[in-house]
Amino acid sequence: MVPTGHFLALSAVLFTMGVIGVLTRRSALVIFMSIELMLNAANLAFVTMARGGPAMEGQVFAFFVMAVAAAEAAVGLGIIVAIFRRRKTTDVDQVAQMKW
Repeated sequence: MVPTGHFLALSAVLFTMGVIGVLTRRSALVIFMSIELMLNAANLAFVTMARGGPAMEGQVFAFFVMAVAAAEAAVGLGIIVAIFRRRKTTDVDQVAQMKW
């Protein structure tokens, strides 16, 4: 049995990697993947905290986070594809002006 602290430490490391990816990268796709990594780290923390007891709140929260992540993936990828078709780049610095 793996201790709860190890799962929470892994969750913190994954979340930190996601934050670093969002802050340092310029590609919209890499930023998008970093946000997904942060959402999955939050899911791991929710499920870890819920595994110790009989309550299902952690799994329910994780389910809602997965639903939000799926909606974010659909909308976010649609926006990224539309910007790429229009600008021929996914670099956020070049897209920042949003002058069509």
